[in-house]
Amino acid sequence: MKTPLRQHIQGGLQEGKSITVKGRVLLGAKSFYVNLQCGDGPEANVALHFSARFDKLPGYVVLNSYHQNTWSKECKYESPIPRGSTFALEIMVNRDSYLTSVNGIFFLEYLHQLPPSSVNTIWVDGGIELESVEFPNTSVSPPVRLQTGKSEKTQIFLRNACPVTPYKLIMQGGMYHGRSITVQGVVNLSAKTFFIELRYKNGVAFQLSPDFDKSRVVCSSQKWRSEERLQGLPFCKGRPFTVNILCEVTCYRISINGIQTITFKHRYSMLNEIDILEIGGDLCLGNVG
Repeated sequence: MKTPLRQHIQGGLQEGKSITVKGRVLLGAKSFYVNLQCGDGPEANVALHFSARFDKLPGYVVLNSYHQNTWSKECKYESPIPRGSTFALEIMVNRDSYLTSVNGIFFLEYLHQLPPSSVNTIWVDGGIELESVEFPNTSVSPPVRLQTGKSEKTQIFLRNACPVTPYKLIMQGGMYHGRSITVQGVVNLSAKTFFIELRYKNGVAFQLSPDFDKSRVVCSSQKWRSEERLQGLPFCKGRPFTVNILCEVTCYRISINGIQTITFKHRYSMLNEIDILEIGGDLCLGNVG
């Protein structure tokens, strides 16, 4: 497909609808963008401007909007789409925001600045080879990977209209030495807290909960005794995150965004009885593996 591409969105946008843009970034690309516009003219309002830029390597993404001849403040994030790479950018319309994912992984949430119902045009341009622009009949979210049993290779892939929180998963076999759980998502822009819990029948074996008002992470167990606090916040509002919980013989080792951050000694030693994973709070849930 040739760029620039300007295409009418049949029926406009509404909650639950998604758009997928596929292509390849040129090796010499300076930037490319995807606009969701309220009209097809050069001065049309832009409800969402997704712009990948490469003037500073390895690149960054800007999200903003354009209304009444004024661009909103730019939000810049590290780009998941390097030069020369193929990509599938999915934009899903949520009630309060657009949820973006790249190659099946949640990337960013952008709160609505203009009503989605006013959007009727998509505009794609810049340094890419455009493969397709797709409008699925039913919306889909990035895949949620759920690991079952003790096999590292056994996974179930679910695609829901919108991942629901609180999220609950029964883990076959419970926890055991060497079992690892990975949670990926995006922190809401207005977040105060969220939680990741490992539970057994009558209680909580482990809870991780960031407190954005006090800029700290709290780890605790049943009845919130023996709290351990990490001062400083490795999570950012509006940004994606990855939390990995590794179960060892005497403790859980928690890595946040690839960095070993917390060691939490077991308060409940019957690991095989810890068979419930719960996630909730101010986040958009992506992959669970």
